[in-house]
Amino acid sequence: MADLLVGLYSDKLAELKEKAERVPVTIRPVLAPEAQLVANWVGEHFSANWASEVTIAITRQPSACLIAIENGELVGFACYDATARGFFGPTGVHPDRQGKGFGLALFSATLQTMKTLGHAYAFIGDAGPVDFYAKAADAIEIPAKDKGIYQGMLRAKRT
Repeated sequence: MADLLVGLYSDKLAELKEKAERVPVTIRPVLAPEAQLVANWVGEHFSANWASEVTIAITRQPSACLIAIENGELVGFACYDATARGFFGPTGVHPDRQGKGFGLALFSATLQTMKTLGHAYAFIGDAGPVDFYAKAADAIEIPAKDKGIYQGMLRAKRT
């Protein structure tokens, strides 16, 4: 998968924020007492690798992991500055809640936070839904011949 680049000063970010604000979900940073619960949820629904990144993001001050809450229930998460400074991700929405705009709301809130913290660009490493990011924020592919920062990373074996 490709690495992507998103300009955080583009007009597209304002459009993204407008769309995201219409999604009926609460987006906020993870609180310290929620750290284990959120990391376990990510490990259960996504992967141990992502749970590790979430753990690191949560321990930053301020927390660099945002969560989406619907009716008091965790439905998604998005991190930044977890594996590397300026990186967006990992991010995920519970499979039963996908397609309702929660991912868009998380993406928007995270990019807005990164911009507020002084980032001019966000990198999306090893991006999954490239078309989503391109459409939502004019993300462009970074031409590279290698796998990027995740090249050679240890991964749990699937049984």
